[in-house]
Amino acid sequence: MFTLRIDHSVPDYEAWKAAFDRDPVDRKGSGVRSYRVARSVTDPNRVLIDLDVADLDSAEGLLVKLQGLWAGPAAAITINPMGMITETVDTVDL
Repeated sequence: MFTLRIDHSVPDYEAWKAAFDRDPVDRKGSGVRSYRVARSVTDPNRVLIDLDVADLDSAEGLLVKLQGLWAGPAAAITINPMGMITETVDTVDL
């Protein structure tokens, strides 16, 4: 399992969330199987998103789509977006 982890700040969480919910990168069509959205408890305008995908090619393709989105239409609602692809190597439930 691969995860595309996104970290950025947003000037207006509600406006950002509405845009995220419109799904401009077609998450399901891009190979996303599940996702999580989290906000910092000390800075509620800092948003972290984990997009879980089955394969590295899907994660890389999705990151390219997001980089285009961040450079264009999403530039007004995201601040310093960063994406990183990770691979799950261990999971333990306690």
